[in-house]
Amino acid sequence: MNKHITTVDINDTIDKVEKIMDSHKSTCALVIGSDQSCFGVISYPDIVHFHERGKNPKTERAWELCTHKVIEVSPDTSARETAKLMIKHKINHIVITENKIIKGIVSSIDFVGEYLKQNV
Repeated sequence: MNKHITTVDINDTIDKVEKIMDSHKSTCALVIGSDQSCFGVISYPDIVHFHERGKNPKTERAWELCTHKVIEVSPDTSARETAKLMIKHKINHIVITENKIIKGIVSSIDFVGEYLKQNV
């Protein structure tokens, strides 16, 4: 689990989202709603596709671009179960929450890194 989480507001423009992600050197950002819950996830591939469609990053909002079906698990969910959920839902990020508070995020790259640590 990565505890360094980049977050953006649900109403931030895509232009602002890109600047925040760049400044944090993040490959994704959690889109946070007014109640501080995770509304969605935006990744760099989402932004690339956004630009391919020729949309305006100064007018489009984070909530319009993000993946809305966020899968959340608790900190005690096993790595195996987390990986199974990622494969089942064909997603690259799972949000770790405890009592509705965001604790971290797990990405498919995290699993690749762990695999390499154990098998190199």
